[in-house]
Order: sequence, then C-alpha cells, then structure tokens
Amino acid sequence: MPNAENQILTTHAGSLPRSKRLAEMLGRKSRHEPVDEGLLEQMTAESTARVIARQLECGIDIGNNGEQARESFFTYVQHRMTGFSGKSQRPVMSDLRRYPSYFELLRDRTRANVDLLHAPQATGEVRYIGLDAVKKECADFRRALDAQKSRFVEPFMTSASPGIIAAAMLNAHYASLADYIAALGTALRTEYEAIVNSGFVLQIDAPDLAMERHTSFAGKPLKEFLIFVDEVITAINRAIDGLPKEKVRLHVCWGNYEGPHTDDVALDEIAEHLYRAEVSALLLSMANPRHEHEYRSLKSHPLPESMKLIVGAIDSTTNYVEHPEVVADRIERAAHAVGDPRRIMAGTDCGFDTSAGFGMVAEELVWEKLRALSEGAAIATHRLFG
Repeated sequence: MPNAENQILTTHAGSLPRSKRLAEMLGRKSRHEPVDEGLLEQMTAESTARVIARQLECGIDIGNNGEQARESFFTYVQHRMTGFSGKSQRPVMSDLRRYPSYFELLRDRTRANVDLLHAPQATGEVRYIGLDAVKKECADFRRALDAQKSRFVEPFMTSASPGIIAAAMLNAHYASLADYIAALGTALRTEYEAIVNSGFVLQIDAPDLAMERHTSFAGKPLKEFLIFVDEVITAINRAIDGLPKEKVRLHVCWGNYEGPHTDDVALDEIAEHLYRAEVSALLLSMANPRHEHEYRSLKSHPLPESMKLIVGAIDSTTNYVEHPEVVADRIERAAHAVGDPRRIMAGTDCGFDTSAGFGMVAEELVWEKLRALSEGAAIATHRLFG
C-alpha cells in the first residue's frame, strides 16, 4: 500500500453503481439465461470508464474498476470455477429474522437482479478455470485507466474470500466445511496472483469474518465461529503466500445492508483473529451507527505494526451525505487510537452496489459521498499533519 508520510489517502470498498441496463443483463447472466455477450462487453467497458472518471473527479486516491464486469462481489466465481450447480439455501441474517416487520420492509424496498440467498452450491470439485477471464478484466481495467488524463496514486481490484463463498455457496461435496474452505483457497490463488501480477493491489472481500457470526453461526457458541474465522484466515494466508504483502489488503464488514445489526459480533471478539492475516492493510466498517464506536478496540487490541488501517468513514447504506467534518472526526479518532496517522487511510464501510442493481444509495449521492470522503480526508490531513 502507498506510504503517505503526510497525507490521509482515500479509497473505497470496491463496488460502484452499475446502470440499470447493465445490472439487468448481469442478473440474467447470473441465472445462466442467454445474453448478448458483445453488447454486455460494450456496456461494461463504457460503465467502467464512467466510474473510473467519477472516482478521479471525486478525489479518490486508490480506485478500482467498480466491479462493473461482475454480477456480485462473490457469485461471479461460478463463471470462473468448476464444481457449482443447483441452488443453496443460505440462512437469513439473525437480526432480520428477529425483526420480521423490518425484513418485509427491506424486501419491499429492494429488487435484486442476483439472488444471493440461493446462489449455486458446490456439487463437485472446485477448480479455477477462469484465468483468461480475470486476465481480461485486468487488461480492460488497465486500458480504461490509460485512457484517463489523471491517475490514481494506486489502482486496486477486488476478489472474493474463500470464506464468503463457502458460507453463501453451500457445500454439498466436500467432507467438511474446513475442507471446502481449503479447496476454495487453493482455487482462488490463481485469481489473487493474476490481479497482483497485473500491477494492481488485491483487496480480498471477507464479510464472512464478521457477518457469519449472525448468519451461518447464529445461535451457536462464539468458539465455533472463531474456528471458522481462523480456518478462513489460514486459507487466505496460503493463497497469498509469496505475493508481496504490500500488494494485499483485507476488507471485513458485518453485512452491507441497512438493518438493525443488533446481533453483530463485537470487534473486540474478532480483532486478534483478523490480525493473523498476512496483509498490509485492514479495511473495517467504522461509519455506521452500530460500529462507529469500535475505534476504541484499536487501543485494547493494537493493530500489528506491519498493518495499516483503512477507516470506514462513509456509510454505504444510507442516503445521508456525511459532512466532511464528520468524516474528518472519524479519521482522527481512528488515527489517535492506532497512534500513528501515517498508518491510516480513509474509505467506505462497504461497496455501493455489491450485487448488480442492489445498491441502497442513489447513484448521484454515491459520488457526493465519495467527494465528502476526500474533503474530510483533507481536513483530517491538515489537523493530523499540520
């Protein structure tokens, strides 16, 4: 990750708004319905160029392709791996089951193009066969970057963690969940290497490392969830072994949905386990009302010296546009908790369109939020560095 000696750099969690037409087409592809591949490629290229330009206009320092070519942040792997078929029956988050009237409200307000609760399941050996696909995505991103007049400080690209795939694309083949996670880690190594070898920072998206406590492991002893976390971290570390540590960052969140989140696991419970990841930076949700206070955990559970913190300073589920002063305050609190502002970057809690067309924030407000992030980071830079 870039080493900013006197500046708070800005980034975000990955997914950015897709056009309605593109989202609908990606939804059809996710269901294996016929699509015009030529038209899909053209729309993806146009949308990628658009989101890159908008990030640069908003002052984002470390940006990406907005995941425009993918149907969602993890189910895209069904097109790049063997072994998936049929449908999973993923548990609904326990906080949504606890408040059924809110769950109904949420379903009435959203219309998903991609069904994340019934993704394909693992019915055979998972192997990565999508090297050409990830290389093409990287090449398309590089081409779109080169067409811009301005540049990011550094570009990044996302990839799913073995844990979120294992949790949401359920196991109907391997002898155990641990075996399935390990197999996924082995398969994903191909994608992780391709992204880094293409000159991009790799962000591994791992909401499973927090969210699964109130999803797959709801009602179970905390110890069982922590065993799962450790198994996922082990699989990630094996998958990135040999890659430059400064080229890998990890994103952890409690689920990118506007809900009660009353069953979320505390950062205090998982921090030391997350720190076992051999990555250079950890992106954590710290802007939403349920986790904004958890910068305090960084005092009782100090961040490893080799790791930076990307502070979630923008809530990706609400149409409130954060005031830059609020963003600056969030950054400053985290910087003081870590003890060194040079180890801090500013980001978003999660993506804005993690599943095609499922964003909860209006597109024009996404850009306002990213602009507020940049303005808040500038204020924090002045306060922290003078």
